[in-house]
Amino acid sequence: MTDYLDTPQGRRLAYNRVEGGGPTVVFLGGLKSDMEGTKAVHLDTWARGRGQAFLRFDYSGHGESSGTFEEGCIGEWHQDTLAAIDTLTEGPLVVVGSSMGGWQALLLARARPERIAGLVTIAAAPDFTEDGWWAGFSDAQKRQLDTEGRVELPSDYMEPYVVTRRMIEDGRAHLVLRAPLVLPFPVRCLQGTADTAVSTETALRLLDHAECTDMRLTLVKDADHRFSDETCLGLIEAAVAELAG
Repeated sequence: MTDYLDTPQGRRLAYNRVEGGGPTVVFLGGLKSDMEGTKAVHLDTWARGRGQAFLRFDYSGHGESSGTFEEGCIGEWHQDTLAAIDTLTEGPLVVVGSSMGGWQALLLARARPERIAGLVTIAAAPDFTEDGWWAGFSDAQKRQLDTEGRVELPSDYMEPYVVTRRMIEDGRAHLVLRAPLVLPFPVRCLQGTADTAVSTETALRLLDHAECTDMRLTLVKDADHRFSDETCLGLIEAAVAELAG
């Protein structure tokens, strides 16, 4: 059953929580995804079967939460994540971040390192507003962003993204690959080689940049950005189980 959390910033977040033993597994979804996605629902079922505490939620402007996507930005979704973690969970966490949720997981690790027992990323997309969107914009798109405040980008997976000037500027305030990134817990990164949204180069850059004594990257040949077929779901499950103990 879906419940709702009112954040300190006045946003209303939809969430589903499974009661169980710790550590609590927290799923952080991707851009324009929601907590009813294949990976989130699979982990919910897995957690129920194990008696493991589990939390999934929709950022503002996503799924059943308040707001619209076009109004949002990385920093607000980080605030949403902190509100959900601080209010709805206790004790150690195993955080699972998918795509943009991987960036959110790294921001969470920076803000609440003492809470995290382990981190699993799936096609993590840190700094994509700068290294993906902004770096890929034509001069005309950059001018349009400056004059109109927004541009539309096609997507392989859904309707076009509306990218606002605020999203780009706020993203710059939350970059994680430009300064030391200390991850004092085990990290397992999963990445498909056929991912057209996040490249293996991004996964390798994160691996190289992070300061972590127990960090592994698994590349899956021909897996795409969804990373949600039976084999990939099994790999996610195994990584989470390893870190959850």
